[in-house]
Amino acid sequence: MDVTETITSRTVRSPVAPPALNGLGLFTVLLAAALPLIDFFIVNVALPTIGRDLHASESVLELVVAGYGLAYAVLLVLGGRLGDLFGRRRLFLGGMAAFGLTSLACGLAPSAWTLVAARVAQGAAAAAMLPQVLATIQAATAGPRRARAMGLYGATAGLSMVAGQILGGVLVAADLWGTGWRSVFLVNVPVVVLGLVLAARGVPETRSQHPEPVDGPGTVLLAASLLALLAPLTEGRTAGWPLWTWLSLAAFPFVAAAFYAVERRADRRGRTPLVPPSLFRLTSLRRGLVMIVPFSVGFSGFMFVIAVALQRGAGLGPVPAGLALAPMAVVFFFVSLAGPRLVARYGTRIVTAGGLLQGVGVGLMALAAWRSWPDLGFVELLPGAALAGAGQALQLPIIFRVVLSEVEPARAGVGSGVMMTTQQSALALGVAALGTLFLSLIPALGMRDALVTTLLAQLACVALTCLLSLRLPRTIG
Repeated sequence: MDVTETITSRTVRSPVAPPALNGLGLFTVLLAAALPLIDFFIVNVALPTIGRDLHASESVLELVVAGYGLAYAVLLVLGGRLGDLFGRRRLFLGGMAAFGLTSLACGLAPSAWTLVAARVAQGAAAAAMLPQVLATIQAATAGPRRARAMGLYGATAGLSMVAGQILGGVLVAADLWGTGWRSVFLVNVPVVVLGLVLAARGVPETRSQHPEPVDGPGTVLLAASLLALLAPLTEGRTAGWPLWTWLSLAAFPFVAAAFYAVERRADRRGRTPLVPPSLFRLTSLRRGLVMIVPFSVGFSGFMFVIAVALQRGAGLGPVPAGLALAPMAVVFFFVSLAGPRLVARYGTRIVTAGGLLQGVGVGLMALAAWRSWPDLGFVELLPGAALAGAGQALQLPIIFRVVLSEVEPARAGVGSGVMMTTQQSALALGVAALGTLFLSLIPALGMRDALVTTLLAQLACVALTCLLSLRLPRTIG
């Protein structure tokens, strides 16, 4: 064999370098990551206005929130799998375009039920787009660049959840060109157009090297199990807890067990199930997912409850109600930027410290509600909101890094889909559980005591998160 043949042979056998995610691409995927989370919370402060304008009952307004959340949670893992199969950039562009179109449909909805249908479609579009964000970061970055990108993703996710509620209040009050509440959806359209232009330039194509067909039985059973759990919890209170809600909750463990059995059998036979049970052998992923649940339940429940309490109880308008949480958003952003350096120096014990800090913040907000009600607003909530934001910033971005730290790039779509499904399901569960607790306590205890009791329930979620953080690996791979 001559020299030319040797060089040619080595060139053929050498592995193809993975595509790199440059700065423009990272900005674009983070922009896309913000949109679905903002839209989950942006509606909270707009619901009273939507109800008056569309003559919608409370149960229909619940569906405006729940329909989006359910479709989003149910389809996230499938969205990640389709990205692995057909290409993550392709699914990202298609999901983003669909998100823009469904946002337009929400903004132009002539009736409440049309809005509910558009919100369900918007949730499905988000489920196609969002898993590709983390999967692209996981597949197209490595080492310190991946750590930095994951830190920025976590910061974006946490900031978006708070900023969504603030932005919703500002847009409703601004009443741009007479659009009222519709602007909270229409604002997505120009952002999506910008995102599509940037994505065409900066987001590389990645996919699994060994793509597997879609797991039909697993997809159906996962959807059925999530619906059996989340549908009665989100609609039960407003519907008066009819028989179907209890039957659905009773069916949940059996449907979930059937899903696990089907996935385990497929895994043993060498096929790739929708959610491979072997994925949970990764200690970092398993323990990180367990932590996401109480964190997200407490966080989303708090956001929903504080929006209701400040508007209905304290009598604040949409803008003051939204801006009351501005300190949480600002502090979260700046503290999260220091997260990667702190983790490099102190390891995951930073997460425990963040939980303790968040606990102090929630306690101060509960004390402020007890002492100052009904004069509760920006000034009264400032110390507690700032500390809670700092604590959250030291938890969420780092937990995301921990969950995906050992997931190989070929399974990036599945891993990110599982993580996002866990988070989204917990967010929906938090609104349902703490929201139901708060609204149920108001007739007996009054608004102030109901709010304080619910904040103490969130404090219990924070305490559980702290305890679980002690089991995290000390360092992140």
